[in-house]
Amino acid sequence: MVKKVLEGSHAIAEAVKLCEPGVVAAYPITPQTHIIERISEMVADGEFRTKFSRAESEHSAMSICLGAQASGVRTFTASASQGIALMHEVLYNVSGMRLPVIMAVANRSLASPLNIWCDWSDTFAERDSGWMQFYCESSQEAFDTIIQAYRIAEDPNVSLPAMVCIDGFILSHVYEPVDIAERKLLGKFLPKHRGRKMDFDKPVTQGAWAGPEYFQDFKRDQHEAMRNAKDVIRRANSEFKRVFGRGYGSGLIETYNMESADHAIVTMGSLCGTIRHVIKENKIRDVGLVKIRSFRPFPIGEIKKALNGVRSVGVLEKDISPGLGGALCYEIRGLTKKRSVSAFVGGLGGKDVKTEDILNIFDDIREERRGLVWV
Repeated sequence: MVKKVLEGSHAIAEAVKLCEPGVVAAYPITPQTHIIERISEMVADGEFRTKFSRAESEHSAMSICLGAQASGVRTFTASASQGIALMHEVLYNVSGMRLPVIMAVANRSLASPLNIWCDWSDTFAERDSGWMQFYCESSQEAFDTIIQAYRIAEDPNVSLPAMVCIDGFILSHVYEPVDIAERKLLGKFLPKHRGRKMDFDKPVTQGAWAGPEYFQDFKRDQHEAMRNAKDVIRRANSEFKRVFGRGYGSGLIETYNMESADHAIVTMGSLCGTIRHVIKENKIRDVGLVKIRSFRPFPIGEIKKALNGVRSVGVLEKDISPGLGGALCYEIRGLTKKRSVSAFVGGLGGKDVKTEDILNIFDDIREERRGLVWV
């Protein structure tokens, strides 16, 4: 493997190049633009052979992916914020048609007010769209997760699309050392794409109309595929670690400092790196981290097991469901009814979550603070 210092967006572009999608649908939007720009440069320089299709909107970009994937071609696109909102209709079509499209998302807030900085409101708005969602802590994890996502999504027991999410600007524009996999090693992990082929001699209908007597059956199959994905994610993570020497917990969640912890903080994405630093720097023993890597499918069993021995839990998230609170917190509360779960919302619209904020959150978790805490 070759180690390079790369911007997070460029790390994703490098991973996409290795996975060799036949079609890349492109429409730029801050803060994911550097992903598509870098792929465009690779194509222009002859480094990356793919059909680079320039769309006139995000809705069209996802529609291009739908058509290409339905004809048997591995595909990729990237988007964020209002772009995700604009393609909302097509996201449901792609997942309902069981097409394993991969999309990188540089998470960014949804207007209004207009804001170009990070929170999870764009992808959380699509949490029930039938797309798998993976949240990355570092540029290295983003690189690795793109590769894993193709393996997982294209598994015949899954056949669902996936979003690989990085915190906008915080990861998309930061430079970090990244180990770039060699193509010969990649071949041991990710097989050549063998998607459904368009056969003009044996035509089939895709995305058909379904009446009340059949529609629910389609949704049940989609639900079971998402459940199947959990085992596929675990296997993909184990196999990736065997081939490349890196893994991420169970693939669904990762824990840190939980061996002797009395309290736990649950979160996702780049916040996990800050929390690891605070725990290590301050030699904290009584608080551990439960990092959710796979938000969809939601790792119910793993989270229950990780939180089994603690007295209190805090959930820190970059989203808000107005009038309810943090959406992730309410999902966690459904799994830990016998424990106190404190709710923390911070980082909306790019608001910085500092190390002193994390220390204050730890104190609130220890005290089992009630109500929503704005960080």
